[in-house]
Amino acid sequence: MVMTTAFVLGGGGVLGTTQLGMLRALAEQGIRPDLVVGTSIGALNGAFVAADPSVEGIRALGTVWEDVGASGIFLENPMRSAARIARFRTHLLSSQPLRAIIDEHLPVDTFEELEVPFQCVAACIETAGSGWFSEGSLVDPVVASCTVPGLFPPVEIDGRHYLDGGLVHSIPVGRAVDLGADRIFVLQVGRVEQPLTPPRRPWEVGVVAFEIARRHRYVHEMESIPEGVEVHVLPSGAPDTPSVSLTHGRTSRLRARATQAYAATSAYLTHPNFPA
Repeated sequence: MVMTTAFVLGGGGVLGTTQLGMLRALAEQGIRPDLVVGTSIGALNGAFVAADPSVEGIRALGTVWEDVGASGIFLENPMRSAARIARFRTHLLSSQPLRAIIDEHLPVDTFEELEVPFQCVAACIETAGSGWFSEGSLVDPVVASCTVPGLFPPVEIDGRHYLDGGLVHSIPVGRAVDLGADRIFVLQVGRVEQPLTPPRRPWEVGVVAFEIARRHRYVHEMESIPEGVEVHVLPSGAPDTPSVSLTHGRTSRLRARATQAYAATSAYLTHPNFPA
């Protein structure tokens, strides 16, 4: 029986290089998606793998991440930019550098030109709901899905304004199921591998609350996977995944996370118990 294989790429800011390592391992094992679904930084990675899911395509995505690291798009400490709030009022940074990287490196301009069907999600301000994108221009939906509130300005698409897709779907497994996937590879960034514990310090209260808000839909969808759907949550191989990562990581750390995820996922995919 031929199965419909989906790659589901979750959010995680600079931790998105974890997915780079996972994608490389998948490509080297000859596992190719029939569908790609992404949110937040997973929308960025997802667009590139949907454009070219080959080993060479994943290698090209590595070059994109080198540019991301060099540009400091997700690495700049927002506190150093606090003076900009007087200028921008609602955000600290411009999304133009991210747009420029997508324009320069993504080999296609529209969803229809992608080699593999791809969908990404952003949070709609006006409806307080999920805005899924699967047709037309790629740049605005991908940037919208990556738009961390307060860090970047909302993205306007067809008269509505959008923020980070992680606000509504941190790891959109349910979307892949709804679209007919019966073999799903979950590319998470390491957070969900770490169980939450009750906060013991004042500042931990907000972190725990944030993680509950991020994870609850994913937890529910994983508990509701229909019978007959094969799900693989790929391992990150990283023992020190932070709960909040807007400013976490330098270029060397980004490379290290990709390497760790590659090794862990390769071991998972070549294990004797992995279904062929």
